[in-house]
Amino acid sequence: REAQPMDPQQRLMLELSWEALEDAGIPPRGMRGSRSGVFFGAMWSDYGKVAGGAADRIAQHTATGQDLSIVAARVSYVLGLEGPSMAVNTACSSSLVAVHLACQSLLRGESELALAGGVNLMLAPESTVAMSRLGVLSPDGRSKAFDARANGYVRGEGAGVVVLKPLTQALLDGDPIYGVIRGSAVNNDGFSNGLTAPNPAAQEALLRDAYARAGIRPDQVRYVEAHGTGTTLGDP
Repeated sequence: REAQPMDPQQRLMLELSWEALEDAGIPPRGMRGSRSGVFFGAMWSDYGKVAGGAADRIAQHTATGQDLSIVAARVSYVLGLEGPSMAVNTACSSSLVAVHLACQSLLRGESELALAGGVNLMLAPESTVAMSRLGVLSPDGRSKAFDARANGYVRGEGAGVVVLKPLTQALLDGDPIYGVIRGSAVNNDGFSNGLTAPNPAAQEALLRDAYARAGIRPDQVRYVEAHGTGTTLGDP
């Protein structure tokens, strides 16, 4: 009964959290009562539209099955984690902001370990129609980021989870380490020529903050992953 109204995004993040912990060499069943946090980016709640909002279809588990906050809370509940647990919605940056918040929680000592990531499943047409009406989707179904022919992006599905710990603790525990987060930063574009329009000055300020917190110079960076939307407004 509980599984039927449950957003598949919850089930997917349960599965990926379990796999991430196994990959880290951490037995998931042994984490109950630990001060471990869960920070997931999640923007859309399409499943509620598919399941239908008619009053006679609302059941005992509808609220917990379709609320975005439960995407993170479900993992905390099943594994018995007692650190912070939150679903983060900052639109396109949700997963990155979730990682930032996870790092802050670790630095403050709120969490001794954190699961961070994000999920996006397209389960109802309304969200795609909304993006189309907004004018950001490519009419030919191809993303052409940083290209003169850029005319919009193409939606996609996916999910991912990483296990984060303070570096000193990870080294002490002999954990496999794929990478080190030296620093992170979050801001907002503030006022620009439109709600969804980027503000280059604010984005430059964000990069300067991130470099400063990481203690590195921009010329030391060897690889840059950009949010190239493939739109004439966003790419510049």
